[in-house]
Amino acid sequence: MRIEVKGRNLPVSEDLREHVAKRFRKVERQVSEFAELEVEVFEERNPAIADNQVAEVTLHLKGVTLRARDASPDIMHSVNLCADELSIQVKRHRDKRRKRREARAAAQGVTTVPEASEEESEPFFGEPAAARDTGPPGVSSAA
Repeated sequence: MRIEVKGRNLPVSEDLREHVAKRFRKVERQVSEFAELEVEVFEERNPAIADNQVAEVTLHLKGVTLRARDASPDIMHSVNLCADELSIQVKRHRDKRRKRREARAAAQGVTTVPEASEEESEPFFGEPAAARDTGPPGVSSAA
């Protein structure tokens, strides 16, 4: 996974780059090596906003883009919150794709399985096929 750290009106230190790489290692193991992660950090200029250190994370995967945005008084904490949120999104995306793939495989498997022959389905709780009531429900064939 390629990681790009950008700072908007904020210098990006080597410590921040290492912290981002460390925190997104869990996400990196779950996605393709061709995935692109963009981390953008900036500071809100409004003094009335207490959580002024903001981190925005965008993960570009094949066919989908996942995003997370968090703010806190500390930039490292904002990155941690984004990493946790993105990890949940990636897990949900992987589970969704896995379920679709399994459902598609099961649907193909049902159509290709040959149906049971009449000889195999003959025993019905120990009764011969002729003794079974095969008529419409509620109507007795013995009458």
